[in-house]
Amino acid sequence: MGSFVVNIVTPDGIIFDHHAKYLVANTAAGSLGVLPNHAPLISPLEIDAVRIDLEDDSDHKSEWVAVNGGIIEIRDNVVSIIANSAETEENIDIARAKAAKIRAEEKIAAAKEASDHGIDMDRAEIALHRAINRLNVANKRR
Repeated sequence: MGSFVVNIVTPDGIIFDHHAKYLVANTAAGSLGVLPNHAPLISPLEIDAVRIDLEDDSDHKSEWVAVNGGIIEIRDNVVSIIANSAETEENIDIARAKAAKIRAEEKIAAAKEASDHGIDMDRAEIALHRAINRLNVANKRR
């Protein structure tokens, strides 16, 4: 069937670099499944989990990466994801993600109480989405 290379890069450097046989990512246009020899494509990514089925995985376990937006590019059997931040499932600090979720929920509640639906509310909603994404990915490793 073949494989392709998956690279996930953040401003902190490369966080994932492996051969894969399948990848699923959530783009602005919807869910995207990638197999070897995929047509070239560039698309913005949503805040969501990226599932990667590794080429050498004999027990059919998927790797999960929490990606907080960014861009996916597919070209010549290389999938490159460039994200502001991303964490592999084993690198997620669950306590920190839970604390971020609680802070975001408190900010959203305060903004609703004050009828303030401005930039702070938008930022809190994005922070909540990111925290939930990280917790969802962390829970996949259990």
